[in-house]
Amino acid sequence: MANTKTITIMQTGSPIRRPKDQRDTLIGLGLGKISRKRTLEDTPEIRGMISKVAHMVSIVED
Repeated sequence: MANTKTITIMQTGSPIRRPKDQRDTLIGLGLGKISRKRTLEDTPEIRGMISKVAHMVSIVED
């Protein structure tokens, strides 16, 4: 199997009073509650989703 890069993100902000598309992006990333972490494949699509909600998530160094 090829070595795939991964990225770990953690939700740091609340989706309350945010636009629906930002809430949907958090759900698409597998988040939804503060302090929830997910490890995802590091692809341009995932990076784009992270940049859309960058004010509510942070990248966790492994």
